[in-house]
Amino acid sequence: MNVGTMADHPSPLHGRALITGGSSGLGLTFARQLADRGLDLVLVARNEQRLEEVATDLRARGVDVEVLAADLGDDDGVRSVAQRLGSQESPINVFVNNAGAGLYTRMATADPTALLEGTQLMARAPMVLGGAAAAAMKERGAGVIINTSSMAGAAPMGAYSAIKAFVRVWSDSLAIEVGKFGVHVVTFIPGWVRTEFHQRSGVSTSSIPNWLWLDAERVVAECLSDVDAGKTTSTPSKRFKVIGFLAKHAPASLVKVVVKKLNKGRR
Repeated sequence: MNVGTMADHPSPLHGRALITGGSSGLGLTFARQLADRGLDLVLVARNEQRLEEVATDLRARGVDVEVLAADLGDDDGVRSVAQRLGSQESPINVFVNNAGAGLYTRMATADPTALLEGTQLMARAPMVLGGAAAAAMKERGAGVIINTSSMAGAAPMGAYSAIKAFVRVWSDSLAIEVGKFGVHVVTFIPGWVRTEFHQRSGVSTSSIPNWLWLDAERVVAECLSDVDAGKTTSTPSKRFKVIGFLAKHAPASLVKVVVKKLNKGRR
């Protein structure tokens, strides 16, 4: 490993982290907490002005911050980030594969363009970028990849759920493939988190009870603790661990009843 051994770094979270969707929501929370751990950062998002504002704040925490404006819904944007992940001169030790957007629509009347754009951003781009990061880390013999799935992927709640289920299976597969080469892949499965994500996506959350909502700081802190502990799946909070278990093992008829209640009021 070019940047030291595990003896030098008790935590696998060290060196430089690249975060997609790093200017807001969970991505920004990851950036802040990793900066507080002393990691230098590469932040990826579409809005360069917003990235620069966030970078200025994070540099005040004593870390180097590089910004990379890229639209991951576009092939050129994905290519530029993949190239950065593959750099061995300025290696990425931690990759938070997090960029996403809401995709809540009726399945039968969904706009095909919106479905393709959502799939590009939240399935194809993470798969390409995860592969690029894994290849570079495998060559060095170490690295961490955190792939953001969602508890929504455990239930039949539309296109967004289907995409997040895909991410979970793909991430688990990648973990098996590259784990023996020193690359630690973690599938991150958050539940409902209080960020601007839903509002920006135009999604009503009025049917979601208050007790299901979690704080972003807590969710990310638990994920990073799970990385430190060597886990390959991180589902923050006991309540969502239970919900995930029930979604997997409860009768399908019961799951459908719950999903209908949660979908009430959503478009």
